[in-house]
Amino acid sequence: MPYINLKTTKKVSAENAENLKAAFGKAIECFPGKNEAYLMVGIEGGAKLWFRGDASEDTAIVDVELLGAVNSAASENMTKEICSILQNELGISPERVYVKYTGYNDWGWNNRNF
Repeated sequence: MPYINLKTTKKVSAENAENLKAAFGKAIECFPGKNEAYLMVGIEGGAKLWFRGDASEDTAIVDVELLGAVNSAASENMTKEICSILQNELGISPERVYVKYTGYNDWGWNNRNF
């Protein structure tokens, strides 16, 4: 039931999107019991974002949403993974990336809640 949503100023090609989706699918395993089987990924490239009032360099924000509480140690590892993925795939500096985590008690799917 995890969801990863990437919004970035960088234009994202179809190949980049596939690579990002696959890398996020592996990275979500930083959280115990989470894997790609129920992962949903959203990718929005070419967004208008300013970081510290500056839009001269590519920037990204990543929302990671999970069913249940967010484990701090796991989210620390996930942030490192996400920053590495974005730097390797899109050339975005980790200094220009925010990662936000949200845990939910209820998550619906297929006419019911988990």
